[in-house]
Amino acid sequence: MTARRLALLWTALAASGLGGCAADGIGGYSTASLYREGIRTVAVPIWTRDADVFRRELEFRLTEAVIKRIETDTPYRVAPRAEADTLLVGRIVEVTQQVLNVNPDTGRPRQLEVQLIVAYTWTDLRTGRELVTVPRLAAAGVYTPPRPFDEDFFLGSAAALDEVALRVVESMEQPW
Repeated sequence: MTARRLALLWTALAASGLGGCAADGIGGYSTASLYREGIRTVAVPIWTRDADVFRRELEFRLTEAVIKRIETDTPYRVAPRAEADTLLVGRIVEVTQQVLNVNPDTGRPRQLEVQLIVAYTWTDLRTGRELVTVPRLAAAGVYTPPRPFDEDFFLGSAAALDEVALRVVESMEQPW
């Protein structure tokens, strides 16, 4: 086989391989939005907490984190329920802390983990259809209480709240 024929063969094989990468729209790349068409607004009432969750104001911080994520990461706009296309309702099911490691000299914790467990539903108010239902979503944050860090539950829970908000917004994407 001559060098010219070999070059033509390689060019043809490369061209046919490149054409198949995204032509089918399934295995390739797409410029379509990840979010549902026809939805413009979301109502987000203040999340609630179960009766045995005793951390005050956590529901307000979580609501604020979810709203900020929706407004920055999605094309949706947060609106009052009377004007919204959809409704995102959630509750904090459980808040736990556990010691990750202990200072052997003092017996005091070096690091603690805060775990939040939430449940939420995203409903289309126009049709009444549930778009997303998550009965249990867990997220965690870590903080270091001893000196020199002097971090507290507020800081540890901030990471967990942000993780919950991120995962809630990710669940608002269309299924692939």
